[in-house]
Amino acid sequence: MLTQIGLGLVCGGYATGAALGWGSVELALVMGDFGLSAAALAAAVSCFLYARSHRGSFRPAWLLFAFSSFMASVGNGIWGWYEVVLRRAVPTPSLADLCFLLFAPPAIVGLLVLAKKPVTRAGWVCLALDAWLIGGSLLTLSWSLALAHTARVEAAEGESVARAALSLAYPLLDIVLVSMVLALHFRRSHINRSAINTAIAALALTVLCDALFTSPLLREHYSSGQILDAGWFAGSLLLAYAPWGARRTVDPAAARARHPHSRPLAGSLAALTPYLAAAVCTLGILYNVVEGRRVDRVVVLTGCTVALALVLRQGIMLLDNIALTHELAQKENHFRSLVQGSSDVIMIAAPTGILRYVSPAASGVYGRDAEELIGSELASLIHPEDLGGVVHEVRRFLAAPPSEEPTTRIECRFRSGRGDWLNVESTVNRHQGGLIFNSRDVTDRVRLQAQLRHNAEHDPLTDLPNRALFTERVRGALGGRRASDPGTAVLFIDLDGFKGVNDRLGHQAGDELLVQAARRLQDSVRAGDTAARLGGDEFAALILGDGNRDRAARECQVHEIADRLRVTLSQPYRVDAVNEVRVAASIGVAFAEPGMGAGDLLRNADLAMYRAKAAGKNRVELYAPQMQAEVVRRTELAARLRTALHDGEFALLHQPVVDLATGRITAVAAQARWRSAQGILFTPAEFLRVSDGSERISELGRWLLEEAVEQAAERAGIGHRTPVTIRLSARRLLDRSLPLGSVEALLTRHGLPSGSLIIELAESDPRDPRVNFGELEQRLAALRRLGVKIALDGFGSGHAAINALRRLPVDILKLDRGLVEGIVESARLRKITSGLLRIAGDLGMQSVADGVDVPEQVLALRSMGCTHGQGMAFAGPLDEYRLRRALVRDEYPLPGPVPVSVGNRPPIRSHTETPVPPT
Repeated sequence: MLTQIGLGLVCGGYATGAALGWGSVELALVMGDFGLSAAALAAAVSCFLYARSHRGSFRPAWLLFAFSSFMASVGNGIWGWYEVVLRRAVPTPSLADLCFLLFAPPAIVGLLVLAKKPVTRAGWVCLALDAWLIGGSLLTLSWSLALAHTARVEAAEGESVARAALSLAYPLLDIVLVSMVLALHFRRSHINRSAINTAIAALALTVLCDALFTSPLLREHYSSGQILDAGWFAGSLLLAYAPWGARRTVDPAAARARHPHSRPLAGSLAALTPYLAAAVCTLGILYNVVEGRRVDRVVVLTGCTVALALVLRQGIMLLDNIALTHELAQKENHFRSLVQGSSDVIMIAAPTGILRYVSPAASGVYGRDAEELIGSELASLIHPEDLGGVVHEVRRFLAAPPSEEPTTRIECRFRSGRGDWLNVESTVNRHQGGLIFNSRDVTDRVRLQAQLRHNAEHDPLTDLPNRALFTERVRGALGGRRASDPGTAVLFIDLDGFKGVNDRLGHQAGDELLVQAARRLQDSVRAGDTAARLGGDEFAALILGDGNRDRAARECQVHEIADRLRVTLSQPYRVDAVNEVRVAASIGVAFAEPGMGAGDLLRNADLAMYRAKAAGKNRVELYAPQMQAEVVRRTELAARLRTALHDGEFALLHQPVVDLATGRITAVAAQARWRSAQGILFTPAEFLRVSDGSERISELGRWLLEEAVEQAAERAGIGHRTPVTIRLSARRLLDRSLPLGSVEALLTRHGLPSGSLIIELAESDPRDPRVNFGELEQRLAALRRLGVKIALDGFGSGHAAINALRRLPVDILKLDRGLVEGIVESARLRKITSGLLRIAGDLGMQSVADGVDVPEQVLALRSMGCTHGQGMAFAGPLDEYRLRRALVRDEYPLPGPVPVSVGNRPPIRSHTETPVPPT
């Protein structure tokens, strides 16, 4: 904008100076000659620099304009040399005339380069004929008005041929240039259209000034520096500005969208150009007739050629129209075949919504003939539930600009001839104020999408909502109009014993049990509630609130629902023709609180369910805030456990194993204790429960084994060659992180004598699928070859120990604590324990009773043949200092023959902890 304002001010200033005579004759001559030369030189330099820096198809045009302007600059410079420097009139003809004549040809060729090229030979012929029609008509009119008179005057005055030719050359070249400007005005390219328009305007202004200059009336009184020079000056500056001032490329489609009527108007003017040219030619001839002049041969010849060109052009256009009509008919037939043969239904609706056209495909898609649909209202065919959305979308689409939104897509249900509703997807376009619908039946796709959505949101086995959909339902229940209802509750359900059914009867039976449990759960909830399967044997139920504000009454009601559900799920299941199984259900219940999210509510119900399982299973637990506090405590404890080993917070204690006949210490049982940085002492039962997986347990097991062997070796070095007992599970013993060679290397590295290491084997059920019993048997045999003794822990706790005794190489049997605790009070336990000890004696094995806490238990076990005992009756777990003192003493007093009481005295519980003294 600033450049345009500056350009206008410069041209206006020059025009003002020319109109006022510049104040002196000398300044007028300078500005009229060298000023025009400078302006033309600026145009030449501008066009040349633009052509040099911009590659493209229009580069030759700007180079030609640069050469044309340079010729004008040289011509004006020579003119000024004569008038200003030499102070004499410019001779005719002169070198300046040659330069001015060379201005027009390159400009004409440059315009041809800028024009949009015809694509056919007929187009090129029509372009030439149009140019001649314009040029010939202008020549006829100019010759009639002025050129004939000029030629006669030159001939009468006896002017030379060169002077006469020069007098006619200027107007003839201007006529050619004007013809090209007019002919190409309607054929200019859309690319950089603003620059082309500016260049055409600059050349048109220059030609207009040339035409005025060549008229006899003005030329007789012309002198440099007059107002006519302002037109040449402005034309040169416009040409200099043209390539740089408007370089933005315009998209033809966008231009047509912004100016929809410009192209028809331009096409109409272009079509009228030949007739206007013929009219101008006719005016020239009529002027001669009206003035009573004899019609000149030039006028006759030019008029005849113009008429011939018009006839030729009309003939070419006629042939072209015939070809276009034939091509249009072929395309119409082609598109008609496409429309009628398309599987999509094409409908044209008037602005009133009445269908004006329906393609024949309607009979196959909608089951209704096209003739039946034509004339009906489109709204009557659309499902009432979808009609509002369709009307809204159509109104929005019609209100949007066509350039921004040429089409839209609508999906609705459409009434078919069979009486059902089809899902139809339509692409909508504008058409003469109405709409074109290109519709297709997508019913199968919609059904498939619905099925895929159902599969993504439901469990494939039970067809209940899965975790994702259940969470979404809970989120919906906690929001909206139910947000303030405190009675909404979530039940988390876990089937206790389901894994045993899978292991015993197979996964097919387990799947059948889950299907029956899901059916029972679905039948037990109300219609508005949601039952879901979260995965595995975990289910959930969402119980919506009933608006009851009495929290206690609502909790009681939901608890009753959960308990009935527990009883229902605990009924026997018939999983095949012969097997009937039972499982129990642990249920956790959590109620929604104001502002609570779905994730928090589900977490609370999950915590309550795990509390129910920990409290004995087959029960219902309501969530309490302390459950979350316990989880936080366990999480913090697990986080501290990760670094406790490396920070040296673990200590190793040993509990003596005493010979019940002599009271001597025959072995020590290694036990790990964790004293945290806060001074809290944790037993293995506590810190193993919060351990975050097998990796942490494995690391702790390696530490316990290495520490126990190292301390036993140190004690052996000072004369206490007492074996050390280390408790390991069967899975831990088979862990790849504890290879057989590492145990041998550990014994060798510390020099521990053979027989000084005893491994207590725990979790040795042969039916456990997680334990490869054959591999375990080989592993234990290899350890025995290293001098390691094997003790079977938990003997007497069930058939698992008996089966393990039958298959595994065992040296020592360790009675389960549960037998020892009740042996004084229960005659039945005494008989069982006596039988087990008899088995051990018959097999030649040692026996160790765990949890021997009172003298009465010592007497009872010794009388039954138990050889060794471990418990508070002798000593609790000892640190290294107290252990060595006990080993030096090497004997504990044994109770005398105290009669064993069989009354109803309460069972005596063991106390296996002693404080660890500070070190």
